[in-house]
Amino acid sequence: MTGVRVPAHTRLRLDNGATLVLIPRRDVPLVACHAVVRGGVLADPPALPGVASLVAGLLEKGAADRDAYAFADTVEGVGGGFGAGAGPEAITVRAQFLARDQSLMLELVADALRAPRLAREEFEHLRERQIEFIKAAKDAEPAELIDAYGRALLFGEHPYGRPVYGSEASLAAIDHGQVSEYYRRHFGADRLTLVLAGDLDPPRIEAAARAAFGDWHRARAEVSPPRAPAPVTARRVLLVDAPGSTQTHFWIGSVGVEKRYRRRAALDLVNTLFGGRFTSLLNAELRIKSGLSYGARSGFARGSVPGDFAIRSFVEADNTGLGLSMALSALTRLKREGVTEEMLDSARAYTLGQYALALETATDWAAAIADIELYGLGTGYIDEYPAELTAVGPAAAREVIEEAFPPPDSVVIVAIGDGAGIRAQLAQFGPMTEMPLTDPGFFPLPGSL
Repeated sequence: MTGVRVPAHTRLRLDNGATLVLIPRRDVPLVACHAVVRGGVLADPPALPGVASLVAGLLEKGAADRDAYAFADTVEGVGGGFGAGAGPEAITVRAQFLARDQSLMLELVADALRAPRLAREEFEHLRERQIEFIKAAKDAEPAELIDAYGRALLFGEHPYGRPVYGSEASLAAIDHGQVSEYYRRHFGADRLTLVLAGDLDPPRIEAAARAAFGDWHRARAEVSPPRAPAPVTARRVLLVDAPGSTQTHFWIGSVGVEKRYRRRAALDLVNTLFGGRFTSLLNAELRIKSGLSYGARSGFARGSVPGDFAIRSFVEADNTGLGLSMALSALTRLKREGVTEEMLDSARAYTLGQYALALETATDWAAAIADIELYGLGTGYIDEYPAELTAVGPAAAREVIEEAFPPPDSVVIVAIGDGAGIRAQLAQFGPMTEMPLTDPGFFPLPGSL
């Protein structure tokens, strides 16, 4: 059994509601920071996904006395790293600096969170870059967007259905005032969890963090927790027409389970066997045995409420129907046959090895602790996981297969490909809706994005 356990650490709650976690690790002279502000896409205006993503991007583009150039030059000048991004339920600032520069790192993180410039010119440049990224992906690599189409179809108006980076349509409709208003309403100390890990002196860095954030105001608005999404009760198909495409990228999805799912160790083992590694059932069927695809994978996106379970792959256009049939047949086989003890032993060894490798550095630990703080999971979520993996047997695996993996007739299917060549193949899988790849949104209903 792996000896991975949460390192000794200090967790503090400031008077203004901010949470501070300090994880001293002396193995290398580096300090990593994960600063998490709860909200993310949940706080986006429903009709304007992408606002949180633009706010996150602007946190890198100047703060306090430093404009965008001076901010980047300061980070690069000491060999540090600094970035920010939005997710479904939070905006996260990530930084890593040499230990000798940890005071500078904390200063830059505090400036970015408390005094970002949100410059109009930088906003316009960033918005245009995000629009161009989406257009470029449609032209060159539509697989990069298939999650956005799949989640929009699966979740509809639920916040999990909003594209984190926005769509061409929503980004074009966002103005600078909306970005400023998001920041004004949704940033504050009570939303903040600050995790610092590495070669740090806890008393000194605690004092510095209190000085940097102790007088920050609370957020001016509440963020509502998401409701549980509605389950899929019948199969639906979306064809995203990409004329001339020689390949079809497909996404088969359904509502899965939440972050707190009680059988997550069994879930991870079963998904490893089904679609989580090269020798998985899915990959064996679509790549190893048939040669239809270069790869097929499955996975669960788990949040504070159930996210998606999804199967992703791609095939030549002429094999679209066959590829989908084989993927659904693999799911049918899993539901019917389950997994054996021998299979679980193989997945257990693989998962334990990957788990240990993912929790080696200060940055790994900062990210892991930030995640369990965001979802209120507690350190047992990490400490008890190896023992939970060891305890999983066929009966627990069977319960997970019944609870978390959907029946093949209760899924939504998205296919991005040449409509003229694949339309008839897709029609056999259920009621079908179509939209062009050139549409500026990710959902085919009028007025949706």
